[in-house]
Amino acid sequence: SSEVLEAIENVIQGVLQSLAQKKAPVLTVANRRDWRNIEFKDSVGLQLIPRCTTKQIRSDCPQSAKRFALMLKILSMIYKMVQSNTYATKRDIYYSDTLLFGSQSVVDQIINDISCMLKIPRRSLHVLSTTKGFVAGNLSYTEEDGTKVNCTCSATAVTVPSNVQGIKNLTSHAKFILIVEKDATFQRLLDDDFFSKVSPCIMITGRGIPDLNTRLLVRKLWDSFQIPIFTLMDADPHGVEILCVYKYGSVSMSFEAHHLTVPSIKWLGLLPSDLKRLNICKDALIPFTKQDENKLASIQKRPYIVCQPLWKKELEIMAASKLKAEIQVLTSLSSDYLSRVYLPNKLQFGGWL
Repeated sequence: SSEVLEAIENVIQGVLQSLAQKKAPVLTVANRRDWRNIEFKDSVGLQLIPRCTTKQIRSDCPQSAKRFALMLKILSMIYKMVQSNTYATKRDIYYSDTLLFGSQSVVDQIINDISCMLKIPRRSLHVLSTTKGFVAGNLSYTEEDGTKVNCTCSATAVTVPSNVQGIKNLTSHAKFILIVEKDATFQRLLDDDFFSKVSPCIMITGRGIPDLNTRLLVRKLWDSFQIPIFTLMDADPHGVEILCVYKYGSVSMSFEAHHLTVPSIKWLGLLPSDLKRLNICKDALIPFTKQDENKLASIQKRPYIVCQPLWKKELEIMAASKLKAEIQVLTSLSSDYLSRVYLPNKLQFGGWL
Protein backbone atom coordinates (compact mmCIF):
# COMPACT_ATOMS: atom_id res chain seq x y z
CA SER A 1 0.00 0.00 0.00
CA SER A 2 2.90 2.40 0.65
CA GLU A 3 3.98 1.87 -2.99
CA VAL A 4 0.49 2.79 -4.23
CA LEU A 5 0.34 5.92 -2.05
CA GLU A 6 3.81 6.98 -3.19
CA ALA A 7 2.90 6.47 -6.87
CA ILE A 8 -0.21 8.67 -6.49
CA GLU A 9 1.77 11.31 -4.54
CA ASN A 10 4.32 11.45 -7.40
CA VAL A 11 1.53 12.12 -9.93
CA ILE A 12 0.07 14.91 -7.74
CA GLN A 13 3.54 16.35 -7.16
CA GLY A 14 3.98 16.56 -10.95
CA VAL A 15 0.66 18.44 -11.22
CA LEU A 16 1.72 20.89 -8.46
CA GLN A 17 5.14 21.48 -10.05
CA SER A 18 3.48 22.35 -13.38
CA LEU A 19 1.16 24.81 -11.62
CA ALA A 20 4.11 26.38 -9.74
CA GLN A 21 5.82 26.93 -13.09
CA LYS A 22 2.57 28.41 -14.45
CA LYS A 23 2.25 25.51 -16.92
CA ALA A 24 -0.92 23.55 -17.61
CA PRO A 25 -0.68 20.16 -15.84
CA VAL A 26 -0.68 17.07 -18.05
CA LEU A 27 -1.23 13.35 -17.31
CA THR A 28 0.49 10.88 -19.64
CA VAL A 29 -1.11 7.48 -20.24
CA ALA A 30 -0.18 4.59 -22.50
CA ASN A 31 -2.06 4.25 -25.77
CA ARG A 32 -3.51 0.87 -24.75
CA ARG A 33 -5.93 0.34 -27.62
CA ASP A 34 -3.39 0.65 -30.42
CA TRP A 35 -2.35 -2.78 -31.78
CA ARG A 36 1.05 -1.27 -32.68
CA ASN A 37 1.76 -1.01 -28.93
CA ILE A 38 0.98 -4.67 -28.35
CA GLU A 39 3.34 -7.59 -28.77
CA PHE A 40 2.46 -11.26 -28.72
CA LYS A 41 4.51 -13.67 -26.65
CA ASP A 42 3.74 -17.38 -26.59
CA SER A 43 4.34 -17.62 -22.86
CA VAL A 44 2.30 -14.56 -21.85
CA GLY A 45 -0.17 -13.66 -24.58
CA LEU A 46 -0.78 -10.06 -25.61
CA GLN A 47 1.30 -7.56 -23.68
CA LEU A 48 2.04 -3.85 -23.84
CA ILE A 49 5.49 -3.13 -25.32
CA PRO A 50 7.91 -1.36 -22.92
CA ARG A 51 8.30 1.80 -25.03
CA CYS A 52 4.75 2.24 -26.24
CA THR A 53 3.25 5.42 -27.65
CA THR A 54 1.42 7.57 -25.13
CA LYS A 55 -1.34 10.13 -25.17
CA GLN A 56 -1.55 13.25 -23.05
CA ILE A 57 -4.59 14.21 -21.02
CA ARG A 58 -4.24 17.95 -20.79
CA SER A 59 -5.92 20.23 -18.29
CA ASP A 60 -5.95 23.20 -20.70
CA CYS A 61 -7.63 21.48 -23.64
CA PRO A 62 -11.46 21.51 -23.91
CA GLN A 63 -11.52 17.91 -25.24
CA SER A 64 -9.58 16.45 -22.30
CA ALA A 65 -10.02 18.89 -19.36
CA LYS A 66 -12.99 16.96 -17.94
CA ARG A 67 -11.14 13.63 -18.22
CA PHE A 68 -8.13 15.20 -16.47
CA ALA A 69 -10.38 16.32 -13.60
CA LEU A 70 -12.08 12.90 -13.35
CA MET A 71 -8.70 11.14 -13.20
CA LEU A 72 -7.65 13.35 -10.27
CA LYS A 73 -11.02 12.76 -8.58
CA ILE A 74 -10.68 8.96 -8.86
CA LEU A 75 -7.00 9.12 -7.81
CA SER A 76 -8.09 10.91 -4.61
CA MET A 77 -10.76 8.24 -3.96
CA ILE A 78 -8.20 5.45 -4.45
CA TYR A 79 -5.74 7.25 -2.15
CA LYS A 80 -8.33 7.42 0.65
CA MET A 81 -9.30 3.75 0.20
CA VAL A 82 -5.69 2.52 0.30
CA GLN A 83 -5.02 4.71 3.37
CA SER A 84 -8.06 3.38 5.25
CA ASN A 85 -7.70 -0.20 3.88
CA THR A 86 -11.24 -0.16 2.44
CA TYR A 87 -12.41 -1.43 -0.94
CA ALA A 88 -15.00 -0.30 -3.49
CA THR A 89 -16.32 -1.78 -6.73
CA LYS A 90 -16.18 0.22 -9.96
CA ARG A 91 -19.94 0.44 -9.63
CA ASP A 92 -19.65 2.01 -6.14
CA ILE A 93 -17.32 4.66 -7.58
CA TYR A 94 -19.75 5.47 -10.41
CA TYR A 95 -22.72 5.72 -8.03
CA SER A 96 -20.80 8.01 -5.66
CA ASP A 97 -21.45 10.77 -8.25
CA THR A 98 -23.37 9.63 -11.33
CA LEU A 99 -23.85 13.19 -12.62
CA LEU A 100 -20.13 13.89 -12.50
CA PHE A 101 -19.02 10.64 -14.16
CA GLY A 102 -21.86 10.41 -16.69
CA SER A 103 -21.53 6.66 -17.33
CA GLN A 104 -20.07 3.46 -15.87
CA SER A 105 -17.81 2.97 -18.92
CA VAL A 106 -16.09 6.33 -18.25
CA VAL A 107 -15.21 5.12 -14.73
CA ASP A 108 -14.03 1.72 -16.05
CA GLN A 109 -11.72 3.30 -18.65
CA ILE A 110 -10.25 5.82 -16.20
CA ILE A 111 -9.50 3.11 -13.63
CA ASN A 112 -7.70 1.06 -16.31
CA ASP A 113 -5.77 4.18 -17.41
CA ILE A 114 -4.75 4.89 -13.81
CA SER A 115 -3.70 1.28 -13.23
CA CYS A 116 -1.60 1.37 -16.41
CA MET A 117 -0.14 4.84 -15.66
CA LEU A 118 0.92 3.88 -12.11
CA LYS A 119 2.01 0.37 -13.27
CA ILE A 120 0.02 -1.09 -10.38
CA PRO A 121 -2.53 -3.94 -10.76
CA ARG A 122 -6.12 -2.81 -10.30
CA ARG A 123 -6.80 -4.87 -7.17
CA SER A 124 -3.82 -3.16 -5.43
CA LEU A 125 -5.69 0.12 -6.01
CA HIS A 126 -8.49 -1.35 -3.80
CA VAL A 127 -10.92 -1.24 -6.72
CA LEU A 128 -12.88 -4.47 -7.18
CA SER A 129 -14.81 -5.58 -10.25
CA THR A 130 -18.42 -6.61 -9.95
CA THR A 131 -18.38 -10.37 -10.41
CA LYS A 132 -20.67 -12.12 -12.86
CA GLY A 133 -18.90 -15.48 -13.21
CA PHE A 134 -19.74 -18.81 -11.55
CA VAL A 135 -17.62 -21.76 -10.45
CA ALA A 136 -18.71 -25.31 -9.57
CA GLY A 137 -17.17 -28.76 -9.11
CA ASN A 138 -14.32 -30.29 -7.17
CA LEU A 139 -12.92 -27.23 -5.41
CA SER A 140 -12.85 -25.73 -1.94
CA TYR A 141 -11.07 -22.63 -0.61
CA THR A 142 -11.10 -20.06 2.18
CA GLU A 143 -12.06 -16.46 1.43
CA GLU A 144 -10.07 -13.52 2.80
CA ASP A 145 -12.52 -13.03 5.68
CA GLY A 146 -12.20 -16.70 6.73
CA THR A 147 -15.41 -17.96 5.07
CA LYS A 148 -14.94 -21.55 3.88
CA VAL A 149 -16.38 -22.23 0.42
CA ASN A 150 -17.00 -25.74 -0.88
CA CYS A 151 -18.04 -25.89 -4.54
CA THR A 152 -18.17 -29.70 -4.53
CA CYS A 153 -21.24 -30.31 -2.42
CA SER A 154 -23.20 -27.41 -3.82
CA ALA A 155 -26.12 -28.23 -6.12
CA THR A 156 -25.92 -24.67 -7.42
CA ALA A 157 -22.85 -22.81 -8.62
CA VAL A 158 -20.82 -20.48 -6.40
CA THR A 159 -20.22 -16.88 -7.49
CA VAL A 160 -16.60 -16.19 -8.38
CA PRO A 161 -15.09 -14.31 -5.39
CA SER A 162 -14.77 -10.54 -5.76
CA ASN A 163 -11.27 -10.59 -4.24
CA VAL A 164 -9.58 -13.55 -5.96
CA GLN A 165 -6.15 -12.53 -4.68
CA GLY A 166 -7.37 -12.94 -1.09
CA ILE A 167 -8.53 -16.58 -1.36
CA LYS A 168 -6.31 -19.28 0.13
CA ASN A 169 -6.17 -22.98 1.09
CA LEU A 170 -7.32 -24.05 -2.38
CA THR A 171 -7.85 -27.80 -2.54
CA SER A 172 -9.09 -29.95 -5.40
CA HIS A 173 -8.86 -33.48 -6.83
CA ALA A 174 -9.96 -32.23 -10.25
CA LYS A 175 -8.34 -33.78 -13.31
CA PHE A 176 -9.13 -30.78 -15.52
CA ILE A 177 -10.87 -27.38 -15.65
CA LEU A 178 -13.69 -26.71 -18.13
CA ILE A 179 -14.45 -23.08 -19.06
CA VAL A 180 -17.97 -22.79 -20.46
CA GLU A 181 -18.91 -19.72 -22.49
CA LYS A 182 -22.58 -19.52 -21.63
CA ASP A 183 -24.54 -19.61 -18.42
CA ALA A 184 -27.31 -21.78 -19.95
CA THR A 185 -24.83 -24.52 -21.01
CA PHE A 186 -23.06 -24.29 -17.65
CA GLN A 187 -26.37 -24.77 -15.79
CA ARG A 188 -27.26 -27.71 -18.04
CA LEU A 189 -23.95 -29.46 -17.26
CA LEU A 190 -24.54 -28.73 -13.58
CA ASP A 191 -28.02 -30.32 -13.76
CA ASP A 192 -26.50 -33.37 -15.50
CA ASP A 193 -23.95 -33.63 -12.65
CA PHE A 194 -21.23 -33.60 -15.32
CA PHE A 195 -18.39 -32.55 -12.99
CA SER A 196 -18.56 -35.80 -11.02
CA LYS A 197 -19.70 -38.29 -13.70
CA VAL A 198 -16.76 -38.34 -16.14
CA SER A 199 -13.97 -37.58 -13.68
CA PRO A 200 -13.69 -34.88 -11.01
CA CYS A 201 -13.33 -31.46 -12.61
CA ILE A 202 -13.86 -27.75 -11.99
CA MET A 203 -16.31 -25.84 -14.20
CA ILE A 204 -16.23 -22.06 -14.67
CA THR A 205 -18.33 -19.66 -16.70
CA GLY A 206 -17.74 -15.96 -17.27
CA ARG A 207 -21.25 -15.81 -18.79
CA GLY A 208 -20.01 -14.39 -22.07
CA ILE A 209 -16.97 -12.13 -22.19
CA PRO A 210 -15.33 -12.82 -18.81
CA ASP A 211 -14.95 -10.14 -16.16
CA LEU A 212 -11.59 -9.55 -14.51
CA ASN A 213 -12.35 -11.74 -11.46
CA THR A 214 -13.26 -14.78 -13.58
CA ARG A 215 -10.01 -14.40 -15.53
CA LEU A 216 -8.03 -13.99 -12.30
CA LEU A 217 -9.64 -17.15 -10.88
CA VAL A 218 -8.81 -19.21 -13.99
CA ARG A 219 -5.19 -18.01 -13.69
CA LYS A 220 -5.10 -18.73 -9.94
CA LEU A 221 -6.44 -22.27 -10.47
CA TRP A 222 -3.83 -22.84 -13.18
CA ASP A 223 -1.02 -21.59 -10.89
CA SER A 224 -2.32 -23.73 -7.99
CA PHE A 225 -3.06 -27.05 -9.72
CA GLN A 226 -1.32 -27.06 -13.15
CA ILE A 227 -4.07 -29.26 -14.63
CA PRO A 228 -5.35 -29.06 -18.24
CA ILE A 229 -7.82 -26.26 -18.98
CA PHE A 230 -10.37 -26.77 -21.77
CA THR A 231 -12.89 -24.33 -23.22
CA LEU A 232 -16.39 -24.99 -24.51
CA MET A 233 -17.55 -22.12 -26.74
CA ASP A 234 -20.12 -21.48 -29.47
CA ALA A 235 -18.77 -22.19 -32.97
CA ASP A 236 -18.94 -18.53 -33.97
CA PRO A 237 -16.56 -15.52 -34.12
CA HIS A 238 -17.85 -14.25 -30.74
CA GLY A 239 -17.06 -17.61 -29.09
CA VAL A 240 -13.54 -17.61 -30.58
CA GLU A 241 -13.03 -14.03 -29.33
CA ILE A 242 -13.97 -15.08 -25.77
CA LEU A 243 -11.62 -18.07 -25.94
CA CYS A 244 -8.80 -15.73 -27.05
CA VAL A 245 -9.46 -13.40 -24.10
CA TYR A 246 -8.97 -16.29 -21.63
CA LYS A 247 -5.94 -17.68 -23.45
CA TYR A 248 -4.09 -14.64 -24.79
CA GLY A 249 -5.71 -11.66 -23.07
CA SER A 250 -7.27 -8.51 -24.47
CA VAL A 251 -5.71 -5.42 -25.99
CA SER A 252 -7.27 -3.11 -23.40
CA MET A 253 -5.86 -5.12 -20.45
CA SER A 254 -2.52 -6.02 -22.09
CA PHE A 255 -0.64 -4.14 -19.36
CA GLU A 256 -1.85 -6.80 -16.89
CA ALA A 257 -1.30 -9.86 -19.11
CA HIS A 258 1.12 -11.53 -16.67
CA HIS A 259 -1.65 -11.92 -14.06
CA LEU A 260 -4.54 -12.75 -16.37
CA THR A 261 -3.66 -15.01 -19.29
CA VAL A 262 -3.22 -18.79 -19.44
CA PRO A 263 -1.61 -19.57 -22.83
CA SER A 264 -1.86 -23.34 -22.22
CA ILE A 265 -5.69 -23.26 -22.48
CA LYS A 266 -7.06 -25.71 -25.09
CA TRP A 267 -10.00 -25.25 -27.49
CA LEU A 268 -12.16 -28.32 -26.87
CA GLY A 269 -15.26 -27.30 -28.77
CA LEU A 270 -17.56 -26.54 -30.35
CA LEU A 271 -15.19 -26.72 -33.33
CA PRO A 272 -16.42 -25.70 -36.80
CA SER A 273 -15.11 -29.09 -38.04
CA ASP A 274 -17.33 -30.86 -35.44
CA LEU A 275 -20.45 -29.64 -37.24
CA LYS A 276 -19.62 -31.62 -40.38
CA ARG A 277 -18.19 -34.58 -38.46
CA LEU A 278 -21.40 -34.95 -36.43
CA ASN A 279 -23.65 -34.41 -39.45
CA ILE A 280 -25.40 -31.46 -37.84
CA CYS A 281 -28.37 -30.53 -39.99
CA LYS A 282 -27.78 -27.29 -42.00
CA ASP A 283 -31.19 -25.99 -40.85
CA ALA A 284 -29.90 -25.98 -37.25
CA LEU A 285 -27.04 -23.60 -38.17
CA ILE A 286 -27.26 -19.80 -38.24
CA PRO A 287 -26.09 -17.69 -41.24
CA PHE A 288 -23.33 -15.14 -40.64
CA THR A 289 -24.18 -11.46 -40.25
CA LYS A 290 -21.91 -8.75 -41.72
CA GLN A 291 -20.68 -8.16 -38.16
CA ASP A 292 -19.69 -11.85 -37.86
CA GLU A 293 -17.73 -11.65 -41.12
CA ASN A 294 -15.83 -8.55 -39.95
CA LYS A 295 -15.13 -10.03 -36.51
CA LEU A 296 -13.79 -13.28 -38.00
CA ALA A 297 -11.62 -11.41 -40.54
CA SER A 298 -10.10 -9.34 -37.71
CA ILE A 299 -9.39 -12.45 -35.57
CA GLN A 300 -7.72 -14.20 -38.53
CA LYS A 301 -5.22 -11.31 -38.81
CA ARG A 302 -4.12 -11.49 -35.17
CA PRO A 303 -0.51 -12.45 -34.35
CA TYR A 304 -1.42 -15.50 -32.24
CA ILE A 305 -3.44 -17.17 -35.04
CA VAL A 306 -0.30 -17.35 -37.21
CA CYS A 307 1.37 -19.77 -34.75
CA GLN A 308 -1.79 -21.91 -34.43
CA PRO A 309 -2.15 -23.73 -37.79
CA LEU A 310 -4.96 -25.97 -36.49
CA TRP A 311 -6.94 -22.96 -35.27
CA LYS A 312 -6.29 -21.26 -38.59
CA LYS A 313 -7.84 -24.26 -40.36
CA GLU A 314 -10.96 -24.16 -38.13
CA LEU A 315 -11.43 -20.44 -38.78
CA GLU A 316 -11.09 -21.07 -42.52
CA ILE A 317 -13.83 -23.74 -42.30
CA MET A 318 -16.05 -21.19 -40.52
CA ALA A 319 -15.25 -18.43 -43.03
CA ALA A 320 -15.95 -20.71 -46.03
CA SER A 321 -19.31 -21.95 -44.69
CA LYS A 322 -20.46 -18.51 -43.39
CA LEU A 323 -22.48 -20.47 -40.82
CA LYS A 324 -22.28 -20.46 -37.05
CA ALA A 325 -23.65 -22.71 -34.33
CA GLU A 326 -24.41 -22.42 -30.65
CA ILE A 327 -23.41 -25.23 -28.25
CA GLN A 328 -27.15 -25.96 -27.88
CA VAL A 329 -27.17 -27.23 -31.47
CA LEU A 330 -26.01 -30.59 -30.02
CA THR A 331 -29.47 -31.09 -28.50
CA SER A 332 -30.67 -31.68 -32.09
CA LEU A 333 -28.83 -35.04 -31.79
CA SER A 334 -30.25 -35.85 -28.33
CA SER A 335 -31.17 -33.84 -25.24
CA ASP A 336 -28.14 -34.95 -23.20
CA TYR A 337 -25.71 -35.44 -26.10
CA LEU A 338 -23.31 -32.77 -24.76
CA SER A 339 -22.72 -34.34 -21.34
CA ARG A 340 -23.29 -38.01 -22.27
CA VAL A 341 -21.44 -38.31 -25.59
CA TYR A 342 -19.70 -35.15 -26.88
CA LEU A 343 -17.60 -34.10 -23.87
CA PRO A 344 -16.67 -37.63 -22.61
CA ASN A 345 -15.50 -38.62 -26.13
CA LYS A 346 -13.56 -35.41 -26.65
CA LEU A 347 -11.83 -35.76 -23.27
CA GLN A 348 -11.06 -39.43 -23.75
CA PHE A 349 -9.78 -39.31 -27.33
CA GLY A 350 -8.05 -35.93 -27.24
CA GLY A 351 -10.35 -33.97 -29.54
CA TRP A 352 -9.00 -30.53 -28.65
CA LEU A 353 -6.69 -27.96 -30.28
